[in-house]
Amino acid sequence: MRKHFTILLAIASLLPLSQSLASARIPQPSPNVLIIYADDLGYGDLGCYNPESGKIPTPHMDRLAAEGMRFTDAHASSAVCTPSRYTLLTGQYHWRSRLQDGIIGLWEEPLITPDRLTIGGLAQQNGYQTAFIGKWHLGWDWPISQEELPLFKTKGRGRDNADLNANATQKSAWSKAFSQPIGGGPIELGFDSYFGTDVPNWPPYCFIEDDRTVGIPSEYGDPVLFERHMANKQGPAVEGWRLEPILPTLKDRVVDYIDQRAKSPEPFLLVFSLTSPHTPLSVNDEWKGASGLNPYADFVMETDAVVGQVLDALEKSGAAKNTLVLLSSDNGCAPYIGVNDLESMGHFPSGPLRGYKSDVWEGGHRVPFIVRWPSVVEPGTVNDQLVHQADLMATLADVMGAKLPSNAGEDSFSILPLLKGSNEPVRMHAVSASIRGVPSLRHGSWKYIPAPGSGGWSDDENPTQAVQLYNLAEDIDESKNLAADQPERVAQMQAVLDDLIARGSSRF
Repeated sequence: MRKHFTILLAIASLLPLSQSLASARIPQPSPNVLIIYADDLGYGDLGCYNPESGKIPTPHMDRLAAEGMRFTDAHASSAVCTPSRYTLLTGQYHWRSRLQDGIIGLWEEPLITPDRLTIGGLAQQNGYQTAFIGKWHLGWDWPISQEELPLFKTKGRGRDNADLNANATQKSAWSKAFSQPIGGGPIELGFDSYFGTDVPNWPPYCFIEDDRTVGIPSEYGDPVLFERHMANKQGPAVEGWRLEPILPTLKDRVVDYIDQRAKSPEPFLLVFSLTSPHTPLSVNDEWKGASGLNPYADFVMETDAVVGQVLDALEKSGAAKNTLVLLSSDNGCAPYIGVNDLESMGHFPSGPLRGYKSDVWEGGHRVPFIVRWPSVVEPGTVNDQLVHQADLMATLADVMGAKLPSNAGEDSFSILPLLKGSNEPVRMHAVSASIRGVPSLRHGSWKYIPAPGSGGWSDDENPTQAVQLYNLAEDIDESKNLAADQPERVAQMQAVLDDLIARGSSRF
């Protein structure tokens, strides 16, 4: 009897501690989640990341960093768009899917399978309202047969090209397809609603709401869309479609959604997937020339202003004090937007990093990563721990008090301890890839690339070196390849990479 009583006393003594830990887990009620995902925004494009060689004013994103935590060693899964978006939403490295290199092509089927849990699905399971607004670029079940597919493609772009005059057969096929629901998109993958343009520089040139086009694309895109290399794939468009209104329209939808959801008792998860500053560089008149640099820099400034308007809307709605805001980018800045000119004027879009979008070097996939969460994240803090966009899944599960199944978020680690002030590593390794699928493995401060060169569009300066090994703690610009000097470490890193691939998970 005495023994049982002693056990009961011990259990009772632990209850206040366990209850306090549970209550400290997250603020009550459950926080809203706003994810702002920029497109091709470079690590050095934000003033707070590049105070020495950044010439583009970004006051609103800098303010977000001042009010939250700025991560300096955060990574996308890839140096290009689609694979990074897949990993952000699923917590699984993209190369565990069918996508081994490149991006999802025009009219291609969905990359995320129906049985794959997304952060939207996780939030739905935990009582959240969910929405996705903006660029998707993860494929759809387009209601287009293989026989009809040629009717949706053309090589012509110019004003005098006869191929741009849609014939009766094409118009009939377009009307049939775009009058039907489009499967495989966000509302089938964990989001209650969707509004966006899928890929703004690809057809169909129209908005998509939930699973239907807004209007019926009935003509080829106006050749004006392709001037200055803005849009780059011709195809069906709604009458009068222009590129400049896309970003403001998406912003208005986000503001309206925040206003509506702030009045509801249920928390919300909103992914605002920006179409900027990726090409098309469809800068609106107010921002043309604002940077004094080039149109890309102008577009970064317009993007920053949109972020500011969204944050203002969140504040005005009263929801800001209980909203976790994450801002990041899908990959580094694209070199074709005039980076040489920008660098000559003193602005370095990759900051101190080597490479750009598409590259396996740091400039391809090390990205801005800022989290603001009032009452949890200490304002003005900087964290240098290794984190990955895959970590969003496990972090949100932790925030929501949920447990991830073994077949979800296989490469995701919760960064909640870091958000609460810890400076202990949450992951020891991470994998990011180039556009051609060349992987890089981080293990602590060491980075291993089992190939020569960038794996992307940048020049291969040392093509004779078969593999690359860098100590980023001492060599952030990856200028000293130590592979030849440290063959044992190279072998160890290759063994770790092989094991991660074979296991099918980083978490188990």
